[in-house]
Amino acid sequence: MTSASAAAARPVVGRLAPSPTGLLHLGNAWSFLMAWLDARTRGGTIILRHEDIDPARSRPEWREGIERDLRWLGIDWDEGPGMEGSRSPYLQSERGAVYESALEKLSGLGLVYPCFCTRRELRMLAGAPHGAADGLGDCGAPYPGTCRRLSDAEREERARSGRHAALRLLCPDGEDGRMTFSDRLAGEVSCTLSECGGDFPLRRSDGVWSYQLAVCADDIAMGVTSVVRGEDILFSTPRQLRLYRLLGGTPPEYAHLPLLCDGEGKRHGGLSLQALRERGFTGADVIGSLACAARRAPDDSPLTPAALAEKLRTGGGIPWSRIPRGKITVPERFLPLCS
Repeated sequence: MTSASAAAARPVVGRLAPSPTGLLHLGNAWSFLMAWLDARTRGGTIILRHEDIDPARSRPEWREGIERDLRWLGIDWDEGPGMEGSRSPYLQSERGAVYESALEKLSGLGLVYPCFCTRRELRMLAGAPHGAADGLGDCGAPYPGTCRRLSDAEREERARSGRHAALRLLCPDGEDGRMTFSDRLAGEVSCTLSECGGDFPLRRSDGVWSYQLAVCADDIAMGVTSVVRGEDILFSTPRQLRLYRLLGGTPPEYAHLPLLCDGEGKRHGGLSLQALRERGFTGADVIGSLACAARRAPDDSPLTPAALAEKLRTGGGIPWSRIPRGKITVPERFLPLCS
């Protein structure tokens, strides 16, 4: 049985995983709606998990605003802050023990090493040319393995000089690191870990956990079987599959959604839900417009998520093959607000 079929055979557990670093925007509403519909149309469970591992950017008021906006849209959840269940806690800032356990397992495999590169040095790497973007998506610039082969003496010397080390995962080079998976929109995706940036961080030099480690450890621990998110995260997936394999977890089904763009085809999902609410729009206006833009409704009439889910259930669930590929234009009624 493949990993995708194994995930499909389990009871469906989806998740909404916002980062409380600002207001929810139209692009968030699009991805959260589709994640919610995927679970609800298949009789699944929805978890709300706040990804607040970065203390410098995450704020409690943003968490509260996110939950307010989700309720305004009509998107609910079965477990989350204030709705405790067996998968708690639901704030990544409170799940450090889960990440420590995962890191210990990876270290026991001999695959974790300290990286003393400074942020300035890494920014210089990011600014250097590396081909036609290399398909890296959110993965950043390729890491050339600067600290991979340092001797114990060299590591001790750097530590004595006052450099703080991040922790990176050693990844196979070239074809040995090829990862292949099936995406419900993109079809079969295959690339090497080298093409996705090479050895990647597990923990920053300031002690903050990396997104890659935290999201995988949490999804494994919470039994998540379905992940629906934007296609800008597509090339993080091979890294996460590597972690799933090493940590002994079953990967979820993936669906990477096209991004919202303005009338000129430029990415533009940043219109906040608060701004729309203040302009007099309702949550049903937003859902109806998004459903129409994604060809899930014949027009942009107001529509609740529950009503949309019922329509999709009647039709056999989300027809992933019919969702537009590439880009989806921001609903016309909201375009004037995007300028």
